[in-house]
Amino acid sequence: MRELMTTDIDRLTEAELIDLNHRIVERLRFLQQMRAHKQMLEFRIGDRVTFQADGRGTVEGMLTRYNRKSVTVITDDGHHWNVAPGFLTRAAAPAAAKPQARPSLVRLK
Repeated sequence: MRELMTTDIDRLTEAELIDLNHRIVERLRFLQQMRAHKQMLEFRIGDRVTFQADGRGTVEGMLTRYNRKSVTVITDDGHHWNVAPGFLTRAAAPAAAKPQARPSLVRLK
């Protein structure tokens, strides 16, 4: 069983409060990055994905790159989107495509 540590913040100095705040913010960032990384692992480079864009409806494209907190998706018309992986879903495979065919990938720098 995990014990909870309690801290009486009313007894901390300003410097101690600032240090505690920085440590909390860093921990929250780390947890968010770990969540994003776990979600990224559900997809592979070259996967067809969709997501909802504000004011544009559903956007579909190919996942082309993993970033620190997001992935890069390039649409068929060449637009680049950086999207948090939690917003992605797999796109339905095109009916005319062969099941074993993989799209051609072009390495972008």
